Amino acid sequence: MLVILRDGRKLQGVLRSYDQFANLVLEDTYERIYHQGMFAERHHGLFLIRGENVVLMGEIDLDKEDDVPLKQVEYHLLEPYHLKELDIKKERDEAKSHILLETRGFSKEGGEGDGY
Repeated sequence: MLVILRDGRKLQGVLRSYDQFANLVLEDTYERIYHQGMFAERHHGLFLIRGENVVLMGEIDLDKEDDVPLKQVEYHLLEPYHLKELDIKKERDEAKSHILLETRGFSKEGGEGDGY
């Protein structure tokens, strides 16, 4: 099972349980990161995912996965590139949120004007 979370993490594991709120339990879970035709995996084992964090989930065809032309490398080799991409995305999202707040009055979740 492939699960993509709201924070962008991509998890692969064996689906062991789920409920009506889309809470998931994955066993033998790996987090995958990608960069320029390469990927790396980090083992997490048993993973409990709260349903509100699930963006996408789907079954993986293991036979077709072998045909994907990506080279697997060690996690520590790709991690700096992955962290840099996350920082760039965060800066871009913050700039976008600032523009939307100033021009349209929109605020991001939990931000200014989120009256609870």
